Order: sequence, then structure tokens, then C-alpha cells
Amino acid sequence: MLYSLLRPALFLLDPEPAHAMSIAALKLLPGGAQAAGPLATTVAGLAFPNPLGMAAGYDKDGEVPDALLGLGFGFAEVGSVTPLPQAGNPRPRLFRLTQDRAVINRMGFNNGGAEAAIARLAQRAGRPGIVGINVGANKDSPDRVADYATMVRLMAPLASYLAINISSPNTPGLRALQDEGALAALLDAVLAARGASGPPIFLKVAPDLEPGDIDAIARIAMDKRIDALIVSNTTTSRPPLRSRHAQEIGGLSGAPLHDLALGRLRTFRKATGGAMPLVGVGGIASAAQAWQRIRAGASLVQLYSAITYEGPGIARRIVTGLERLMKRDGFAAIAEAVGSE
Repeated sequence: MLYSLLRPALFLLDPEPAHAMSIAALKLLPGGAQAAGPLATTVAGLAFPNPLGMAAGYDKDGEVPDALLGLGFGFAEVGSVTPLPQAGNPRPRLFRLTQDRAVINRMGFNNGGAEAAIARLAQRAGRPGIVGINVGANKDSPDRVADYATMVRLMAPLASYLAINISSPNTPGLRALQDEGALAALLDAVLAARGASGPPIFLKVAPDLEPGDIDAIARIAMDKRIDALIVSNTTTSRPPLRSRHAQEIGGLSGAPLHDLALGRLRTFRKATGGAMPLVGVGGIASAAQAWQRIRAGASLVQLYSAITYEGPGIARRIVTGLERLMKRDGFAAIAEAVGSE
């Protein structure tokens, strides 16, 4: 209720300063991991208190993961973090499509770099709560595979899991790493850098894939024994939109991404035969939509853009709604519902 009253004033601000204000506000909260409850589930050997996570992109530099957990999220994914600091693309680069309940961004992996993130995340070492670290490559790197291997080696001691982000549309050429040969080489390097005892590896893929690409990615990910696929990132496609920012260049997220992301999840569920955990992302803004994604095959779900429109209370509302829906449909645990549609 309070956020609905504040939102018109917040939306008068440019989106990027408004986002910085939200990070500053979260720093004032005590935070803390959620206790395991009816929605507790185990994925990739990790015990999640509930299946709802904050997606990467919100807390790029790992400033407020514990505060996000305190809002009710079962896990938080920080980043993307690159080896060296980079400013990202020129501003303006973040746009609210209010009429469409959507966001377009072309941020370009802006972050303070690995050294700053390590110093910050090391301060929370030993605290409870699942915090994944999403890693990327620097825009001007001469060897992006080496960048990912470096990030995995540096971040592994601090991460509950590592998310390999090769699906951002805002770093030129990055999505080419989803091609069959490039992906196999990348995952070999990542796994070698992680070692035998490191955290689980999740691979984040784009929604803008051809059927053959999906089959190849699924096959390679299973062959390499990647722990989960995150489906999906923002889209470069443009469904019908009403906002004046509709044709801005960048990745589209929020409500218009819902159907595409749901369809891609179902396709990856079929391609993997249910043998690999999937994380459903894209256009989720309610318990019903999160439940639909779980029934379609997601072991975990994430949101980001929806918090812009629904406010910080969205996590608890979705978690409470998921408990009600699970009970309504007669499931004793989230794992029983995964892929049950």
C-alpha cells in the first residue's frame, strides 16, 4: 500500500538514480536469510527456504544481498560482475515502459569489478542465506573465455552458486558464446577453473534462440554436467508495446516478456527431458505466474522488473501465494509440482 502511494513520485525520477535510491534504502534494513518453511526445496545440492529469487541485475555490485533475503526472497543473485570495473554504455540506458509494465535496458555490464565485489562479499562470509554470483566478461576483453574462467576462480569461495551470463544483449558479440562450439569450450574452461569442490554452476541463456540452438545448449549443458539452466534473460524482440520508449535499443523485460520466457522454459524442459533443474525468469509478477512457471518445469523462479512496479513487498506476497496454491493443488512440496502441468 505504501509503495503504491510513493510510486508516482519515484517515477518522476530518472530510472537509474531511482534504482540507486532503492539500493541505498535497502542498506538501511537489517536483512537476514529466511527460515525454511512449506516451500523449502533442494536444487543442485543447495537448500532453498523458498523457490523465489531476485535475479541478477538489481544488485550488480553485491551491496545488499542480505537485505534482499530479508524482504522474503529465498535467494539473491548479485552481478553481473566482470574482472575489471567498467562504466557500461552511455546514458540514458534504462527506460521504464510504464504503460506496458516493462523495462528496457542497455546497461552494458556496468559494475565496480571483481576486486570491489570480493571485498564487499567477503564481509558476509559465514552468514546464512543463498547468494549466487552472476559473472560476465569485460566488453573490451581480448579473451572472454579467460574472463569467465578468471571470474569463476575468484568468486567461487564466496558464492553459493555461480551463474555464467552469456545471454546479455548489451555486450556486443556476447551471445555468440551460446553457439555450440564456443559454448563447449567456455564450459570446459569454467569447470576447470571451478575445480572439483567448487559451487554449482548455472548457465543463463537468452530467450531469443532457435529450436536447434535450444537442443544444442541443452545437450552440451547436460554433457558437461552443468547444475542448472536459467531461462531466460531479456529479449531483443519487440512484441506490441504502447510506451514511447518502445523502440529503444536494449533488452526488454517485465510483463511483455512473460509469454516468450514461459515458452522457452517449456522448450528447455522438453529438450532436457526434465533431467536438469531450470530456473524460470521473465515477466513474473504474481504468485499465479510463479506457480505456472513451476508447473511448467522450473525448480526455482526469479524476478526483477516486477519489483519496480509492485514494490519491495512483492516477495512476501508471492511466497504467501505460492504456499496457498501448492496446498490448493494438493502438493506436499515444491519439487512434486515441478513440471506437473
